[in-house]
Amino acid sequence: MQEVLARLAELERRVDALEGRPSAAEPGAEGGGVLSYQGRTEEPRELQWQITVATEPVLGLADEPRVEVLAALAHTARVAIVRQLARHGTQPGSALQEAAGLGSAGQFYHHLKALTGAGIVEADKRGSYRLKPTATIPVLVLLTASADIAGQLR
Repeated sequence: MQEVLARLAELERRVDALEGRPSAAEPGAEGGGVLSYQGRTEEPRELQWQITVATEPVLGLADEPRVEVLAALAHTARVAIVRQLARHGTQPGSALQEAAGLGSAGQFYHHLKALTGAGIVEADKRGSYRLKPTATIPVLVLLTASADIAGQLR
């Protein structure tokens, strides 16, 4: 898995160079500091993620895509869906609707649309849902950072 992630990072760096964009994958290249996070899960599936980026290029990224991700997580029902998927892996919609405490399929699909649109959740071939592997650790880091800001980790 780490080999795939390293190859992806190298491809992203090359595309940035070809398109003349500053690369967020080059820590310290722009000055101003470095940010990093990492994580590993074992259950319900084994995943690893590590990223280190220079602060300035991250601050210069377009706001809309990241605000969409943050907005998708800005509802207790959506966080409940993410939590259920993080704990138990792939789940049918009915289990997610129940875990989120949603009374109707319409409510569930409204919240699911926000999560899928933001690239956090995806449907599998059997009509169940899972966290996208590339989003799992970053989403858990966002939830952890939010808990830290809210004072829940101290």
